[in-house]
Amino acid sequence: MYFELKENKPHGTKDDPFSTYHIENAGQSFQIPVHWHDEFEIIYVKSGFLTVNISGENYIGKPGDAFVVSPGNLHFMGSKTGTVDYFTFLFPLKYISFYTDDILDDRLLEPLDSGRLMISPSVKDTIKELCEQLIEIYEAKKSERELNITTQIKTKIILLQFILEMWEKGFIVENNTSGRNIVEKEMVSYIQQNFTGKISLREFGEQFHLSEKYISRYFKEHFHITLSQYVVYLRLEYAKQLLQDTDISVTEAAMRSGYQNISYFIRSFKKTYGVSPLKYRKKQVDCMQ
Repeated sequence: MYFELKENKPHGTKDDPFSTYHIENAGQSFQIPVHWHDEFEIIYVKSGFLTVNISGENYIGKPGDAFVVSPGNLHFMGSKTGTVDYFTFLFPLKYISFYTDDILDDRLLEPLDSGRLMISPSVKDTIKELCEQLIEIYEAKKSERELNITTQIKTKIILLQFILEMWEKGFIVENNTSGRNIVEKEMVSYIQQNFTGKISLREFGEQFHLSEKYISRYFKEHFHITLSQYVVYLRLEYAKQLLQDTDISVTEAAMRSGYQNISYFIRSFKKTYGVSPLKYRKKQVDCMQ
């Protein structure tokens, strides 16, 4: 399986909290596992077809379509063919807040940030032009070494235009999903806190007072991925982060991530990311030089 998501670490930086991720034609089926975060996320389909699930609702995105994930909403996406090209834009709402007690902050931005209001998940092609402008900025930023104030101003103007479009077209609504996904979030949180240890269906079922058979079916039906696949995803992502950010050995990275069999870890890593752990680390070092 192919995964390209960095959800267990902060998005962006202190100087530039706006993040762009580009996932282009993986070439094989993939699903990015269920997750949530405190930032707004705009998912924009450049080409191909993308399956998106937001708060339990399934959507099929075609070229030009966009989806909005409000803070705290569970979501995942994937493609059965892997022939899809899409972007995700993530930003905390405070990135475009003016920190003033005016009607904009009081009646719109703050309620959106706190979850009392939300943006309808599927906005189709209404913000296609704005997304294309964000892509242009993303492409330009890749060739720059230093933070560009002009770029940030342009980005914030586009995002404010996005909020305006959503407001004028009636896509900002009362949040009727705030009480949903509670069990799902508890499940995901439990796994994220315990994935480096042994998580069995029996222990997982006992934690949530559900049978092993039911918990397995429930997880698969709601998240479109098995419990074991999700644990493997978290372990490999954590190991990848350790290899990138520390100088510990591959063996130590594997052990810290929950793997006891180092050979199995290396095979799983290479199958998922296309390179061995050592080659991945070398590639990261070369990119930083």
